Amino acid sequence: MKARFKYRIYPTLGQKYRLARLFGCVRVVWNDSLACCQEKYKSGEKKPINSELQKQFITQAKKTEYREWLSEVSAIPLQQSLNDLNQAYQNFFKSTQGKRKGRPVKPPKFKTRKSRQTARFTKGGFKVGQHKVYLAKIGKLKIVWSRELPNVPSSVTIIKDSANRYFLSFVVEILPETLPKTDNSVGIDLGIKTFATLSNGQKFDAPKPLKKRINKYRKLSKSLSKKAKGTNRHEKARLKIAKFSYGMLRKHAKLKDTRIDFLHKLSTEIIRENQTIVLEV
Repeated sequence: MKARFKYRIYPTLGQKYRLARLFGCVRVVWNDSLACCQEKYKSGEKKPINSELQKQFITQAKKTEYREWLSEVSAIPLQQSLNDLNQAYQNFFKSTQGKRKGRPVKPPKFKTRKSRQTARFTKGGFKVGQHKVYLAKIGKLKIVWSRELPNVPSSVTIIKDSANRYFLSFVVEILPETLPKTDNSVGIDLGIKTFATLSNGQKFDAPKPLKKRINKYRKLSKSLSKKAKGTNRHEKARLKIAKFSYGMLRKHAKLKDTRIDFLHKLSTEIIRENQTIVLEV
């Protein structure tokens, strides 16, 4: 079973410049390939296969005058970008054909500089050290190990979020935890004020991390709506909201992590005591 482990990193100014160049190259390769696929579709032709796109928009593009700067970054993230584009199209086609479960999948979109930036390195493009992680043509990045990696990672994705923070997300193969068998069972009634009530009378209150922060978030959103798009004031207001949403108050856990951690601890506690569960909503 594969799992992701995410850690905060602190690149230097020079590394931030090289990362910005890497994100830009990944974005350009994706957008060029996507534009080509859309043009083929409009003219009634089939979508080019992944190997053809990689040859045209990476290998051959590096030899042209207007894309020669692609050779300044590692080729691995560029190749992975087109692998992701190919997977996005496969998911879209399977969704339209009814072969994919869940909500309908939309076709791939063009990437912009203001959105979340990512680049993925596979084996040969990164090396994990005790205090730093080396990325090809980026250098050794200072990392904060909040927990140990359970195994050697197969890939790592470097992320720059909308709050201008940097992270490394490792994909690691782990063994699923096997819980002991039991004949006990319990019914769960899910609610709003009380998150869950068990048939044995035990209750679990719902976490409310947004309660104290919602008023300030509304003020920041109102301030953003008054700014004209494309201006420096609008960008500064947007960045304020991003920083506030993703962890301005460090003493409070992030909303997503709090919710996941709460559900994980709750489900583990219930399952350990009661193997069979009946949900009542």
